[in-house]
Amino acid sequence: MDIADGQLSLRTVRAGKSISKAALAALIAVVLLAGCDPFSSSHGSAAPKSVAPTPTPTPAPMYSLPTPPASAAGGSATTLHWGTVFGTDTGMDDMLTTPMIMTLPGTVAQVGSSNSTEYALLTDGSLYAWGVGNTGELGDGSTQNSFNTPVLVRFPAGVKIAWIPTDVMPYDTGLAVDTTGHVWGWGENGGGELCLGSTADYATPVRLPFSSVTAVAGASNHATYDSHGTIWACGQNLDGDLGDGSTASTTTPVRVTGLSSSPVSTLTASFANSGALLANGQYYDWGYNAAGQLGDGKAGPQSDVPVAVSLPDPVAQVALGGSLWNNGQTLVILSTGALWAWGNNEFCQLGTGQFGVQPVPVHVDPPAGVTYQSLATGSGTAYAISTTGTLYAWGVSHVGQVGNGGTQTVCTPVQIASHVAQISSTADNAVVSLSAQS
Repeated sequence: MDIADGQLSLRTVRAGKSISKAALAALIAVVLLAGCDPFSSSHGSAAPKSVAPTPTPTPAPMYSLPTPPASAAGGSATTLHWGTVFGTDTGMDDMLTTPMIMTLPGTVAQVGSSNSTEYALLTDGSLYAWGVGNTGELGDGSTQNSFNTPVLVRFPAGVKIAWIPTDVMPYDTGLAVDTTGHVWGWGENGGGELCLGSTADYATPVRLPFSSVTAVAGASNHATYDSHGTIWACGQNLDGDLGDGSTASTTTPVRVTGLSSSPVSTLTASFANSGALLANGQYYDWGYNAAGQLGDGKAGPQSDVPVAVSLPDPVAQVALGGSLWNNGQTLVILSTGALWAWGNNEFCQLGTGQFGVQPVPVHVDPPAGVTYQSLATGSGTAYAISTTGTLYAWGVSHVGQVGNGGTQTVCTPVQIASHVAQISSTADNAVVSLSAQS
């Protein structure tokens, strides 16, 4: 059994819904350390027990660069990353409890992440990766790890990348969309999430069967793609992750059903859930729901079709997290600037200061005088960038996910870094790009 930070390889657990008592005992021990519900493989409606708050440690001083190195184009060539990455058969690697600098050979336009690997897209259309690479997720043709040096993802000659998904990429897998609207994938493909009709892994990017792609998201061993205004899904589907009205897995595209006619602006994904933010501000999600992940007021039955989430105002931005059954959560910023959240809240990841299950969206207050402008969330940790570029974090931090130098759960947002432009977080890791300082 492959266990890494409470997340089991999809080649083991998600291939079936039952495991032996001995294996379950081992899983519980690991998951308790990981900050996840010990009964996370249950598909019943029972809510997880609340837990006593873990004292919030004294926050470390906010990480701030004196002057982030600027590229020739005038922007920043600097990223920061922290937490822990892991992959199939690798265990946990490169644990960092405070941000570490990763400098790129040019201006950083975007950052992205999977559980195992982190990515930086440069303004010249080149993409760099670092982290675990044993299933090809670095995209450089090798299966070697590279924790300290970014490596160039090897696309065919003439391919320039326009954007990458930030929320998020599948397990041990990379995704990117080029300037012509075609999407590329590489790394693990054990559930068929690359929609190529097979489960073969790829050590360099391969073009997927979609064009005019405007949104992409993936997690675990499933992914969704917006192509020509239609949402398609592929991969494993035990909890209705694909949103096609079934629980049948597939290595070829199936259409997500039940969305309104409004165009999709953003796709999201987590371990056993998917979501779609429409251009009209309506947010839909589907999949696992034992801890209220769907935000429909119920904690129990999954949904294999999209469910509309009721919120007081249109959604402007959404972040969906979770890396094992139960520990999934959603945070949204509304058009008014207000922060709302729902789902599992066993480790303060919703930011309400309370614990347990939150199946109905609830308003979350930021620190006094702070306005959030962008969000990210991992397995059980949440992040928000303020309008002044200050990064705040809260939630589980047993392997350094919060980034404040500690490994205790943090229930009150703490400042982690300044001059932050963008953030991506998937499981137990986070990566940010920095803006150049004048």
